[in-house]
Amino acid sequence: MAKPLRVSVRNSRFQQWETLLHNRTKRHRAGSILVQGVRPISIAVEHGWKVEAFLYDTDRPRLSDWARGLLATPDIEQAAVAGPLMAELGGKDEDVPELLAQVAIPQRRLADLATGPDWLGLVADRPTSPGNLGTLIRSADAFGVDAVIITGRNAADPYDPKAVRASTGSLFAIPVVNAASAHEVAEWARKQPDQPLIVGTDERGERALSEHDLGGPALIVVGNETAGMSKSWFELVDATARIPMSPKAASSLNAANAGSVALYEAVRQRTLGEA
Repeated sequence: MAKPLRVSVRNSRFQQWETLLHNRTKRHRAGSILVQGVRPISIAVEHGWKVEAFLYDTDRPRLSDWARGLLATPDIEQAAVAGPLMAELGGKDEDVPELLAQVAIPQRRLADLATGPDWLGLVADRPTSPGNLGTLIRSADAFGVDAVIITGRNAADPYDPKAVRASTGSLFAIPVVNAASAHEVAEWARKQPDQPLIVGTDERGERALSEHDLGGPALIVVGNETAGMSKSWFELVDATARIPMSPKAASSLNAANAGSVALYEAVRQRTLGEA
């Protein structure tokens, strides 16, 4: 095994890691992200994501069995990083991560996805909050969604550290794909042998979500946190459904909550169909 790279000062390598955290353009140009936490790192490894390097806290007296087990993986670069620098990369001064993983971003395209008779997909249209997007991906994983598609050129980055943390590892468990426009997604969906029903969610929908048949292939669209679905999506969906809310409600559900409710309804209908 090669000797670990030692990083004790804010050198060029440390600055490269910082860039992966704070600069979206350079993060995607480099094609990798930094991941922290036992669950996210373990899920990334379990699902075959390419680990480019492991960074570990060289000031820690003893690493856990979990960390030492990963560091024993052959042919992966190791970096022994000073505790204060690990704290900076982890974003927590008081809870220094013992291990970070530099993981390659997979090159996924919409064309790589294929539907099936029970396929369930989720579109996040122009999300602005990385945290909300990560939460939505977490819900999608929990409800067995086959793919999450993000539309909009200025949409939040699913590989933003806030999104990665909010997903609690789910980002590494299901396909997440960016698409430039609603038209691109609708065209792809309508070419599928098992063409999904495209259902948009909006508080002005004429029928409640539960009145739509989500038992077959389905693609649920959740709009922007502030403006809802784009005009393009309103024109392209097969139906627009509302989530019933109390007339006393002062505000609508945020995007992550609305998406979770919509996915629950789809799973509820499918579960009833199996009974």
